[in-house]
Amino acid sequence: MATYYWEPLAGFEVLRREMDRLFEQFEPAGRGYQRSAFLPGVSARTYPLINLSEDADNVLVEALAPGLDPDSIEVTVIRDQLRIAGEKAAINPDIKPEAYHRSERGAGRFTRVIPLPADVDGDKVTAEYKNGLLLLTLPKRAEAKPKQIEVKVS
Repeated sequence: MATYYWEPLAGFEVLRREMDRLFEQFEPAGRGYQRSAFLPGVSARTYPLINLSEDADNVLVEALAPGLDPDSIEVTVIRDQLRIAGEKAAINPDIKPEAYHRSERGAGRFTRVIPLPADVDGDKVTAEYKNGLLLLTLPKRAEAKPKQIEVKVS
């Protein structure tokens, strides 16, 4: 006997795709419809995939983003928020989307905003893009660094 599970939210994915298709049909000439990311489904809100860690002095971010044009990468920091944006070019732009049987490698513009665990000094941030990995070092503001307090014994 087969067991079936009811998934009440499964229809929302189909609805989202249909809404995207609708907006793409009625875009103003030359402007282009831009989503927050180009990947399908839930992962559309989480590109690029990241590792976020911190030490006493820095917040460290490793963003997995292969195939990007390094000139398109935009990194913006405002106090405790990091914004990563960029564009991933299609491998073969001559192929129309409806010609694909399966398309799992997304292309287009993306934006991701990541809350940081501490306020950082935006003027001292360093970024390096190497082998498809965006490496960011975000120095913490002096006020955000842990302070060692000496305990006096009397």
